Amino acid sequence: MSRIGKKPIPLPKGVEVTIDGNLVKVKGPKGELQRTIHPSMTVKLEDNTIYVERPTDRKDHRALHGLSRSLIANMIEGVSKGFSKNLEIAGVGYRAAKQGETLVLNVGYSQPVQISPPKGISIDVPAPNKITISGIDKEVVGNLAATIRRVRPPEPYKGKGIKYENERIRRKAGKSGK
Repeated sequence: MSRIGKKPIPLPKGVEVTIDGNLVKVKGPKGELQRTIHPSMTVKLEDNTIYVERPTDRKDHRALHGLSRSLIANMIEGVSKGFSKNLEIAGVGYRAAKQGETLVLNVGYSQPVQISPPKGISIDVPAPNKITISGIDKEVVGNLAATIRRVRPPEPYKGKGIKYENERIRRKAGKSGK
């Protein structure tokens, strides 16, 4: 039995879940999300708890069992609490700014890089070297954070670039002179 898949998902107060065949809709104080679960998985709602069940013990069904449960749990957490990712910029002259909804990054290229957030995602720049991405969909928040990091990933010699807040950069020694 999948350890993740067999865990029940409790519903917090203010969150409504509608199950229509394979379509799971979650509505909460922060917004509304919906996702189509694999047809072989069975999703049941019993007294404010969601259970995900699989038909057989085949390898692909075991994998889908944990995945389906995690996706539904992330949807419920997103509409109740939300998700956020924090990025840090390191380097002389490297900075971020916001123009309207667009994020403008000056990270050593000849032109500033502009990134527009998708619908439902907000980008905040509390300091010129810090970026906060928040929203209700964990997948979209993580994807946007990875896209921003990909603009200038941290390099191993001086550590310049865009990195996640809790990321550790493996540093290299560099050349040693005579």
